[in-house]
Amino acid sequence: MVLLLLSLPAAADWVPARRAQLQALDKVTARVTVVEATVGQDARFQTLTIRVVACHARSADEVPDAAAFLEIRDSRRDATPVFRGWMFANSPGVNMLEHPVYDIRVLECR
Repeated sequence: MVLLLLSLPAAADWVPARRAQLQALDKVTARVTVVEATVGQDARFQTLTIRVVACHARSADEVPDAAAFLEIRDSRRDATPVFRGWMFANSPGVNMLEHPVYDIRVLECR
């Protein structure tokens, strides 16, 4: 595991969390599902396997936000992740999963 990928900006006070709440969208059916994922364990949504490597929430005295480092694989593709990186709840467009059928978004870390 590459540790430098897991560091958040030092300017913000981030608190580690054990669980992530993700919003999954099936673009074909327009069905939205909330996925609960524990850090370090795989969660499933349709053909996607989602591993939350790290999940952090802002401290109580900061503007609410959540950030999760995700590795997402699609069983219809090879073993290469279709997404690996940080997603931010307040800025979902900054770094997002580019998939023709599914969309994943971070809602919160707790």
